[in-house]
Amino acid sequence: MTAPLVGVLALQGGFGAHARVLRSLGAEVREVRTPRDLDGLDGLVMPGGESTTMTLGIEREGLAEPLRAFHGAGKPIFGTCAGLILLDRDHLDLMDIVAERNAFGRQLHSFEEDLEFPDMDGGPVRAVFIRAPWITEHGPGVEVLAAVDGRPVAARQGTLLAISFHPELGDDDRLHRAFLNQVGAVRNGG
Repeated sequence: MTAPLVGVLALQGGFGAHARVLRSLGAEVREVRTPRDLDGLDGLVMPGGESTTMTLGIEREGLAEPLRAFHGAGKPIFGTCAGLILLDRDHLDLMDIVAERNAFGRQLHSFEEDLEFPDMDGGPVRAVFIRAPWITEHGPGVEVLAAVDGRPVAARQGTLLAISFHPELGDDDRLHRAFLNQVGAVRNGG
C-alpha cells in the first residue's frame, strides 16, 4: 500500500514541525492553504499557532466549508493547540467541545507536563504547553483522554483527535503515530 497523504494546514503557525514528524514516520505531506489542497488527502493536521489569524486565513481562502466536508467524509483530523480551538463549536464546529484560549496564561506561563493516555504504551507523554487552551465543555460523544489539574487537554470524537499542546516540539512521536494509525484504518475501510 502507498504511504498516506496527509495535509498540514499551513496558513500560520507550526506546520513545518508537524510536516517533519509526519515525513519521518513515512507519510507523504502536503501543505494546505486553499480548498484544492484538500483533494486526495487521507488526513489533516491543524497545527498550533494564533487561532484568530488562522480563522481569518480560513475565511479569506474559503476553507471553512471544504474543511467541514473533509470531516463529513470521515477523514481523520488532528488538531493541536490552536488546531483544537479551530475544531470547537465556536469556530468550525467539527467537534462537540468549547475551548478557552490561553487558558493556562500567557507565553511566560508555558510549561511541560507528563500525561498518561489510555491505550498508549511506553509511559507518559511529555506535553509542551505554550499559551495553551483547555476544553471548558464537551458533549457526551467526546472522550477526554488527558487532563491537567482537572481541565481536559486532550480529547477524541470519532475521527477527530484534539490536544492542547505541541507534540511536534518533543522527541515523542506516539501521538502522530496514533493519528497515522487512524488514517490507515480509515483508508482500509475500518
